Amino acid sequence: MDKREQMSESFRLGVLLAITGGFLDAYSYVARGKVFATAETGNMVLMGLNIAQGNWQKVPHYLIPIVCYALGVLVAEQIKGRYKNNTDINMHWRQIVVLAEILVVAVAAFIPQGELDIIANSSIAFVCSMQVESFRKVNGNAYATTMCTGNLRSGMEHIHKMLFQNNRESRKAALEYFGIIASFIFGAMVGVWTADRWQGARSPCLLRFSGGGICHYVCPGRENPGRGTERSKKISIK
Repeated sequence: MDKREQMSESFRLGVLLAITGGFLDAYSYVARGKVFATAETGNMVLMGLNIAQGNWQKVPHYLIPIVCYALGVLVAEQIKGRYKNNTDINMHWRQIVVLAEILVVAVAAFIPQGELDIIANSSIAFVCSMQVESFRKVNGNAYATTMCTGNLRSGMEHIHKMLFQNNRESRKAALEYFGIIASFIFGAMVGVWTADRWQGARSPCLLRFSGGGICHYVCPGRENPGRGTERSKKISIK
């Protein structure tokens, strides 16, 4: 596949998705009962902590989002398997994933705060896992849009290659990784600000309908199917 046509790996889309990831993580923590909905390591730690302390009533508070996150991966893979090579619709499978994210988070945004936070957090965990599963690379390098530990490791690895192995390509990769990290932090800042300003619950709509909508249009329909067809013809002729 021609990288120029693979907009789903573009840095600008990675930045937008990282902002979304940081936003939703901060939102779920600040406005939805201090749960990290976009990445489940923290929830696993908090679940283990509450089990150790005998707070069994709090275990579902963390366990259900973890399960929903796992289910999101399965659904994303199912969408990919069903629509990746489906020529019946003029839409890329990643666009379907992003549209699903927009709809689910829009519904979650209107769920009242309090006892129903677990539903909102589980919904966010579900769509964020779909996002992570569907958008794995930026310009050919593996990355994550809802967590940054791996991005930090990869960024420092490329800095080492740049400094000690004189690898020029690593300079660009390192800048992209730290750009993604900075975008994630910025998204978290916006998430806290909007949660405070708009009383929490409905704030994700602001980002999901703008940022998510842009994601929908940035990803090209079916990875430019017409071009792919032309390319296939050229290959077959050769």
